[in-house]
Amino acid sequence: MRRFAFILIFSFSYFLMGGASAQVKIGYLNYNTVLHLLPEYEQTQTRMAELRQKYEQEATRGEEEFQNKFADFLQGQKDFPENILLKRQAELQTLMEAGIKFRQESQKLLHKAEQELLDSARTRLDQAIQAVGLEHGLVAVLNTDRHQCPFINPELGEDVTDAVLILLGLKQAESAKENKE
Repeated sequence: MRRFAFILIFSFSYFLMGGASAQVKIGYLNYNTVLHLLPEYEQTQTRMAELRQKYEQEATRGEEEFQNKFADFLQGQKDFPENILLKRQAELQTLMEAGIKFRQESQKLLHKAEQELLDSARTRLDQAIQAVGLEHGLVAVLNTDRHQCPFINPELGEDVTDAVLILLGLKQAESAKENKE
């Protein structure tokens, strides 16, 4: 589907520009590589580690409670009357299900929190990519993550990674020029 969209955009741009007489240029970069360089990404990872630790501590506390009650149950099961035995089994079942549910919910909440924390970094990166694309007169900027675009004709494509990093303040303009030479 993405390849179809790219071909459609490229073909449409080609015809709008008057066919072969006008040259269409695209930009490309590895989005995740640049995203991981942003200070907001590092802050998100730190915050996520803190949240994971808190959820893990709570889950461990619940598991310890279950293990203690289970040990008590095993020690006394021969001496319990049937109604107390059934009550304790139901209690253990409830604790076990609550522990499983807590783990599942915490994973969902952690994922949601990570997405929300990364939103500002993604917005900032998207704005930088858009600004570089407009500044360089590009039709589009492709994301080359996960080898989605294994070939880009160097005459029609431009690696905009350095320009985006410079705009974001993550790289000096002089070092970008040295790298190209």
